[in-house]
Amino acid sequence: MDGQTRRHYLKAMGIPLWVPRAVETERIEEAEVSLTDVGAKSLDLSGTELEAPFDASAYAEYTQFQQKASLPDLSDFFKTEKTTPVLTPKTLVPLTAVPPDCTKMDWLSLEQSVSQCELCNLHKTRQRTVFGIGNQQASWMVIGEAPGAEEDRQGEPFVGRAGQLLNNMLAAIGLVREQIYIANILKCRPPNNRDPKPDEALLCRGYLERQIALVQPKLILVVGRIAAHNLLNTTQSLAKLRGQRHDLPHTQIPVVVTYHPAYLLRQPLDKRKAWQDLQFARQTLAR
Repeated sequence: MDGQTRRHYLKAMGIPLWVPRAVETERIEEAEVSLTDVGAKSLDLSGTELEAPFDASAYAEYTQFQQKASLPDLSDFFKTEKTTPVLTPKTLVPLTAVPPDCTKMDWLSLEQSVSQCELCNLHKTRQRTVFGIGNQQASWMVIGEAPGAEEDRQGEPFVGRAGQLLNNMLAAIGLVREQIYIANILKCRPPNNRDPKPDEALLCRGYLERQIALVQPKLILVVGRIAAHNLLNTTQSLAKLRGQRHDLPHTQIPVVVTYHPAYLLRQPLDKRKAWQDLQFARQTLAR
């Protein structure tokens, strides 16, 4: 390590610079050294031992003023980096998780991939993954946002009171649960039923897209604002999304948006609007 490089590192560590009297008049141009420049965001060198010779002359120069300036012992710092550390896979820190390629998976391999998924932190708090359920050749596909507490316990989407209301909504237009396929944007429950984070939805996106590709539904009924935003890549309000046909991005599959059953349990007066949405969905499919 040359003298200029050593001064850069001392400055980055917040250690005062000392210049011998013999070179006091020299002009020293100090360059800024940032953690980004040395790759600190992508590499973790903790636990990596460097076999490097010791720069005795540089350390002797430092110790001349160490006691006077009350500076720490930096004997390890003065090892000259004449050797390059070998970075094993364990020392590399991935910047982002990489979702698996689901495009050729069948139902069995896709469900297995979901059950073993650890792409985001939700796997740390889930009880079970919630893959999806129903007729795998259904004309109708219902997509919600994320599992709740009961879904997390049972591993099935739309159970409990919200699931019962969904069953009643479908029965009102002549459908039973077994005729449709039901899935969610997320396959794991977010803690405290919070909204899915954008990165969580993105990492789960491939699973849902493959489910849609395998089912090949003639219509998708999206329940709830969060699910609609993620599926349609929009930020429009639910009021603006309702009552019109949308197309699933990159496909010609019609999408109809309505309220989530859990919302309707809290706001029963909006059940009339949901009934209108279901009638519109049935008309859309008949066209």
